[in-house]
Amino acid sequence: MARKRRFTTFSLSFLDIMSCGFGAVALVFLIIKHDVDNQTRVENENLMAEVNLLEEDIREGEAGLVRARNTLSALDQQLADAFGLATRINRDTEAARARIEDLLADQPQEAITSLQQRLRDLQAEKEELEKQQRDQGNDVRQFVGAGNRQYLTGMKLGGRRILILLDASASMLDERIVNIIRRRNMPEEQRRNAAKWQRAIATVDWLSAQFPPLSQYQIYTFNTDVKAAISGSENNWLRVSDGAELEQGLLNIRRLTPAGGTSLERVFHAVSLMSPRPDNIYLITDGLPTQGMQPPKGSVVSSPERVKLFNRALDKLPGGIPVNVILAPMEGDPMAAAAFWQLAQSTNGSFISPSKDWP
Repeated sequence: MARKRRFTTFSLSFLDIMSCGFGAVALVFLIIKHDVDNQTRVENENLMAEVNLLEEDIREGEAGLVRARNTLSALDQQLADAFGLATRINRDTEAARARIEDLLADQPQEAITSLQQRLRDLQAEKEELEKQQRDQGNDVRQFVGAGNRQYLTGMKLGGRRILILLDASASMLDERIVNIIRRRNMPEEQRRNAAKWQRAIATVDWLSAQFPPLSQYQIYTFNTDVKAAISGSENNWLRVSDGAELEQGLLNIRRLTPAGGTSLERVFHAVSLMSPRPDNIYLITDGLPTQGMQPPKGSVVSSPERVKLFNRALDKLPGGIPVNVILAPMEGDPMAAAAFWQLAQSTNGSFISPSKDWP
């Protein structure tokens, strides 16, 4: 007879299942608890950071408040000092005013009348000196022509920046070609004493005596090259008020010996390099140029070729500057007078061909 099996609910399999279930519940609880701790820790760290920032702001505010109080105290002290200084100044002013009133009260009326008369005399003397100055003009230097004559040339004198261009070529030795050839072989002393060259120097001397005292000037001599009367002053303006420097420039010109050909293009190019530009130019020459920037190919330059060289030189001359031409007599250059007269007219300058006794 078979034995009947007995079933129990607390078998091994059931206990295993229950153990696994309880283990899973415990594991879930531990995981949830750890995450809550982490979140709480993160939130606490953020709050502490904000608290630290607020505390730092509070400390900076307290330090700023201390500085502001110190500054206010310093300003109060300065204000008190200023009030004290103002009080002393007012007191000194009142004392000085009282002293002046006492002096005026003690001063005899005759002395006051005498001082007033002296003041009127000085004012009249001042007006007389100003009138004499206006009558005499603005000449910094004096130049007296032959017979102490005053010349009415019609030339436009003056300017703020005055430029004199003096032709120092061999043709300035004489009016006639034969005499020029003869003189250029003489010793330098005799060449410097040539009458035509001495008249050119006297013209520069006369022009320099017409410079306004507050103006500036420059003097260039030119032949195949360009040089300033004051060595090293090229492209610079000199003050007329410096009389010693002006006299030195004129002395240097008197020591110069005319020689070589004439390059008008080169000297006009030098004018274009000046900054600021001149507002009045005086050109002292005796004829059309004999070369440009380069020497001529032949030994003889014809009259038409000289006219071409003149026109090419005009291209180098800056526009808007009056050119006043003083043309000395020269044999064998018939086109010179017309060319230079046209230059003067086109630039709103003046043109003269002076006599032998000028200036």
